[in-house]
Amino acid sequence: MSGRFTGFPPGAEQFFIELAGNQERSWFTNNKARYEGDVKAPMAALIEDLAEELARRAIPLTGDAKRGLFRIHRDVRFSKDKAPYKTHAGAVLTRDGRKDTPGLLYIHLDPTGSFVAAGFYHLDPPRLARIRDAIAYGPKEFLALEARLVAAGLGFSREESLSRLPRGYDVAAGGPVEWAVKLRNLVVHRPIAPEALRTPALVGDIADFAADALPLLDYGWDALS
Repeated sequence: MSGRFTGFPPGAEQFFIELAGNQERSWFTNNKARYEGDVKAPMAALIEDLAEELARRAIPLTGDAKRGLFRIHRDVRFSKDKAPYKTHAGAVLTRDGRKDTPGLLYIHLDPTGSFVAAGFYHLDPPRLARIRDAIAYGPKEFLALEARLVAAGLGFSREESLSRLPRGYDVAAGGPVEWAVKLRNLVVHRPIAPEALRTPALVGDIADFAADALPLLDYGWDALS
């Protein structure tokens, strides 16, 4: 399946713009062919080609269209927002291709801003505690990691960060990694320009990002091992 990704057509973003204002099943059913052709098919091809490129570069992330694509249908069971459809597309690659495996590469297609991200997102409490332990009790190693990421133009996202240190981490209070121990997610990201979505060179661009973010993934995998 190599070489199938030729870029997302402009209709990919336009589909989501229109979907945002037409959150009805009838509209989606009438426009499902647009979703399949302009969004789902190229995203599937991107995942397949990217998996091959990452393997070629010996970056230990993989995925496929069947396991890596997120559904367009929202889970509204516990949400006040009952809109049934997502207004973006997402896909993930991990060490074994499964979405729930810690340490991921995530691709986000969105008319309001597309991006690629990597790291450890929404870990369960025991796993998050192990990464926090690594940061709190090994600050030099974590700061060295941060320096490598900054040199590659990557900074940690501080979304969902705690306002106070979690219980049991007083050792980090007032220190250089206090902010990092407060993080709920250890994630870096890079924006994707609209014009970059249109070309097969996106595969290489995302693989370059994965190479830049690999020290973070290795750090987290070591902490969880």
